[in-house]
Amino acid sequence: MEEHIDPRSGFCSANSIFYSKRKPLRQPPNNTLDVTTFISSHAHRGRTAFIDAGTGRRFSYEELWRAVEAVGGSLWDMGIRKGDVILILSPNSILFPVVCLAVMSLGAIITTTNPLNTTSEIAKQIADSKPVLAFTISPLLPKITGASPSLPIVLMDHAHSLSPSSPKIETTLEEMMNKEPGASRVRERVHQDDTATLLYSSGTTGPSKGVLSSHRNLITMVQIVLDRLNVEEGDTVLCTVPMFHIYGLAAFATGLLASGAAIVVLSKFEMHDMLSVIEKFRVTYLPLVPPILVALLNNADAIKKKYDLRSLHSVLSGGAPLGKEVVEGFVEKFPGIIIFQGYGLTESTGVGASTDSLEETRRYGAAGLLSAATEAMIIDLDSGKPLPVNRTGELWLRGPTIMKGYFSNEEATASTVDSKGWLKTGDVCYIDNDGFIFIVDRLKELIKYKGYQVPPAELEALLLTHPDILDAAVIPYPDDEAGQHPMAYVVRRAGSSISQTQVMDFVAGQVAPYKRIRKVAFISSIPKNPSGKILRKDLIKLATSKL
Repeated sequence: MEEHIDPRSGFCSANSIFYSKRKPLRQPPNNTLDVTTFISSHAHRGRTAFIDAGTGRRFSYEELWRAVEAVGGSLWDMGIRKGDVILILSPNSILFPVVCLAVMSLGAIITTTNPLNTTSEIAKQIADSKPVLAFTISPLLPKITGASPSLPIVLMDHAHSLSPSSPKIETTLEEMMNKEPGASRVRERVHQDDTATLLYSSGTTGPSKGVLSSHRNLITMVQIVLDRLNVEEGDTVLCTVPMFHIYGLAAFATGLLASGAAIVVLSKFEMHDMLSVIEKFRVTYLPLVPPILVALLNNADAIKKKYDLRSLHSVLSGGAPLGKEVVEGFVEKFPGIIIFQGYGLTESTGVGASTDSLEETRRYGAAGLLSAATEAMIIDLDSGKPLPVNRTGELWLRGPTIMKGYFSNEEATASTVDSKGWLKTGDVCYIDNDGFIFIVDRLKELIKYKGYQVPPAELEALLLTHPDILDAAVIPYPDDEAGQHPMAYVVRRAGSSISQTQVMDFVAGQVAPYKRIRKVAFISSIPKNPSGKILRKDLIKLATSKL
């Protein structure tokens, strides 16, 4: 088989599979292994595990693992067993990882939810995932009790205003952490293929679904992140990404602990806080979504005057590929900082492709090279047949990070993961001669105009090159004659009075007639999810509500 693999692109002419060019992973041979044990068994001399950016509270590695053991023992005493689902509703905190690691060490399953979700959205997730216990903080307590009045709760903060006799409050996390681990706990065998997390996909194109990830999925993800970033003891990583999201949970709440680095946790994102924390704690690694990276670039001179960012040597961007102007502008303004990019889905444990050097990031518009241990195929949208290099189709991925399936949804699982383990990503892509993946658009988001397929991302990228446009999103708008036509939501730059006609003319001069924008609306900001993806379904609802 190897003689058929092109070393430059990774494409195998014998089976039409693209193979990763990254160095192979040494996966743990023992099948009986949970992700918590895998992470805690990594030898390093790191002292500080977590720092709370707001209060300065620190967890040493010794204190962290003692707390995880104590909470695991307390959960066992409370009757939590392998396979039970535990919900966590909390902003980022240094206690969030303690809960997750303790739950997963038992073989129980962690499910997370966004603190910004409404009570009814949380109620839907509780009804679907059926947790037996919830961890939350007192300000968010009404959301849990409103969503599920009978669900037992552990409070992650000190609740001064709550009566200890409240029937829903079992105990506090602090009390659990202070307990001596009991001798009564029986360690159940946890296998790498057992479920570790039940995370809900972002639902940018439809209702969110519960994604089941195994301990093997998470262990592989941790290995890929460690190999890719070369984070080590002495480094300080700022966790700005939400821990309820796959990237935040797997990489920053748990995975990077295997490196011995210190992880500084911001409870919520605010630009001034983030920059102050980088300066105060001498942060070396900073994960971001593209809009924040662009904001840093646009305000670079003022930021550098006010904050000392010299400790920072790496920025990690995910959510959307960065264009040439952004990459080169950032490198020019912040010359000592390398930009890494990553592409992944909740369904692939946040893994898929990445750029691991500035040279790779300079392959402008690319999502990167295939992650280690990952295979890909590009499937023709019409014939369903696999395609070679430089041909556009749907990206399929296979490897040890691909989810077990969707929770209690066999139909959705069967339509997303085929019998050979290929995950249909729903992303329209091509892979070039050097093995770089270029994402053209989301399959479900392609606009169908008179039989033509129009990629919104292409039009959005074009709109963002206009000096009067700060941000933009393109959606399908229903049309009796054409089926759908492209409509743009545009955020004007301050002081701009650009008109609908000017926007449409700007695009019309640069694209084929079927791709022209035929309707424009101005908006104060584009709705996006925590990982920076445009929430097109919200804009479609807004646009069609007036019909």
